[in-house]
Amino acid sequence: MTGLVRTSADLDPRRRRILYRCWHRGIREMDLVLGQFSEENIADLSDEQLDELETIMAEEDQDLIQMVTGASPIPEKFQTPLFEKIISYRPDFDLVTAQNGHTAK
Repeated sequence: MTGLVRTSADLDPRRRRILYRCWHRGIREMDLVLGQFSEENIADLSDEQLDELETIMAEEDQDLIQMVTGASPIPEKFQTPLFEKIISYRPDFDLVTAQNGHTAK
């Protein structure tokens, strides 16, 4: 299950591949963070930002979730405007509860 709302038909192959990979991370929390962030921003990212996003995606999910939640410090290589935007992003967890038949309280 993905929370994908936008169509990827208007995206070039690289952006479609990145969007797919962001929604299929392995850890649901990272699917939501990277998937929803990418869904909203992928069309507007520059080639350099796409390179950086792919570098971020190459990190282990456990390490990323620790950085995103503030449980571990952010390495210097990720102290960038894009990573700051990603970690400040608050995904819509209601999409998950609605798709699973639960209601938000």
